[in-house]
Amino acid sequence: MQRETLPGIKQFDLRGRVAIITGGSKGLGLAMAAGLASAGATIMLVNRNAEEGLAAAQELTRDFGVKAIAFKADITQQEETEAMVRAALDEFGQIDILINSAGINIRGAIDEITPDDFTKVLDVNVNGTWLCCRAVIPHMKQRGKGSIINLASTLGLVGLSNRTPYTASKGAVVQMTRALALEMAPFNINVNAICPGPFLTEMNIPIAHTDEAKNFVVGATALGRWGHLREIQGAAIFLASDAGSYMVGSMLTVDGGWTAK
Repeated sequence: MQRETLPGIKQFDLRGRVAIITGGSKGLGLAMAAGLASAGATIMLVNRNAEEGLAAAQELTRDFGVKAIAFKADITQQEETEAMVRAALDEFGQIDILINSAGINIRGAIDEITPDDFTKVLDVNVNGTWLCCRAVIPHMKQRGKGSIINLASTLGLVGLSNRTPYTASKGAVVQMTRALALEMAPFNINVNAICPGPFLTEMNIPIAHTDEAKNFVVGATALGRWGHLREIQGAAIFLASDAGSYMVGSMLTVDGGWTAK
């Protein structure tokens, strides 16, 4: 049997590819955008704050020399997710990668948070992810290729008290990813999810120094610390690039060993 040629580091090259990243102006979204930009990808950042998005896009262009633009959209609205795709195609002519990073978290005991709180978290984390996938898939089907990366969470795999909205939403993203991966595999569209553990993002700053964080968040990791934002980048580049071409319906945990315990 002829030995297959191993392409090596070129598998991680994203030059000539276009990525849409929702929630890409800060936190893990911006970190992943920077990772893809460092590998040569062209970037569209999508979020609700136009000024914040523009500043982040300018930062990517300055730091990595790639083209990066911002687009203002509410991902819970079908019309706006479809406008997002049209804008990307008008600007770049193609979409190769979608990273669904936009998300929110409302913490509290079930008898303290409101039904509206629960619905709001699911609307952004679940419905928003689904709508963005739905908007981009017709183009990827037409091209016969693409990579979709959903941001789930270790809390979509394990439980934590006072997190019913967030765990429910991320558990749904896990299952949505698996089902969509099977649906899209025949079209050469790879759908996977990254499950981050405790990263010190803006979302987690309010609990960073609490006893809960020390005991049940950071204390539960094998490394015993918060993740640095740059530590999510390798997973995003891997799944977005040719290096992840055999990854389908995977939940890639980046959690400092939290779920290993």
